[in-house]
Amino acid sequence: RNYTYQGNVAQRLHNFSAGPAALPLSVINQIKEDLPVYANTGASVMEISHRGKAFIEIYEGAQDRLRRLLGLSSDWHVLFLQGGATMQFHQVALNFLPRSGSADYVVTGTWSKKALKEAQVIAPVRVAASSESTQFDRIPDPTTWDLDPEAAYVHLTSNNTIAGTQLRQDLHLSRPIIADMSSDFCSRPIDLEPYGLIYAGAQKNMGPSGVTIVLVHDRMLAQQQAGLPPILDYRSHIDAMFNTPPTFPVYVVGLVLSWLESQGGLASIQQRNAEKANRVYAAIDAHDVYVGATAAADRSQMNVTFRLASSDLEARFLEGAAARGLVGLKGHRSVGGIRASIYNACDDAAISALVDFMEAFASESA
Repeated sequence: RNYTYQGNVAQRLHNFSAGPAALPLSVINQIKEDLPVYANTGASVMEISHRGKAFIEIYEGAQDRLRRLLGLSSDWHVLFLQGGATMQFHQVALNFLPRSGSADYVVTGTWSKKALKEAQVIAPVRVAASSESTQFDRIPDPTTWDLDPEAAYVHLTSNNTIAGTQLRQDLHLSRPIIADMSSDFCSRPIDLEPYGLIYAGAQKNMGPSGVTIVLVHDRMLAQQQAGLPPILDYRSHIDAMFNTPPTFPVYVVGLVLSWLESQGGLASIQQRNAEKANRVYAAIDAHDVYVGATAAADRSQMNVTFRLASSDLEARFLEGAAARGLVGLKGHRSVGGIRASIYNACDDAAISALVDFMEAFASESA
């Protein structure tokens, strides 16, 4: 559980979960206030019609906030879909990969590898670059990517949640980029010009699980394949609710976007994220007991991964961290180790508590 008790009152712990991840406390309190009755509807936001005026205002308000934060022009469309990024692995290829053509995939972690596999169901796509041979500990140098000038698109994953690597700049390539930004979406400003489509599961930086945010540009829609199932056709969801959307997650996304605006926008949150990450990486680099899991140049500002000398020592670290109210630090089951996910809502108090514990544990283990 992510709380302890002080007397009879539950106290929140410092949550470093990779997702579903921490939400801003002010957002949680707003949800608590709205939960029994939303506005003047007489019902919870989970109970009101998605066709009613109150929810349409929530839905369009979230779209408008996202447009302001990212500076989206009118040729970008904001969709709130379901099925997670996993659905997008297939939906992207279904919509934009010619059955007799190809696309380029940059494989930098577990999720981009899964995206590649789903695209291969549609057509024999190419691996333009991969860091699998070094256990995904780095992003391949973009100057070495073997890109096909005739590719329908280039697919990449901007942040690798499991490995802890991140591509922090927006690349300008000869073909439109489709990006899975699930774990760093809205953690920084984006130069949108190179992209044709961006998708992100909300449960890292943007809200609860259950809604996937998709940004799709008109230039990408111009090369859409024909004969698609309507539910998987992006056009079905533009300026319309094709089916019942995930109403409660969309409502929470709107609150998180409002919180981001109150924090000064994406440039401000980017600076704060960099400062948080630098503090944790400094603690890793200062002590021999910790070994960073990724190449220094490609370290993620969202998911900090590191190892200790043995599995026993890592178990002691996790046990000691839990005793101090630090939860969600165990690395992904496929790789082990330690992972601190420090998304937008991870506050300075949590970072201070983690760094203080790392310093104390290093001293005790010396």
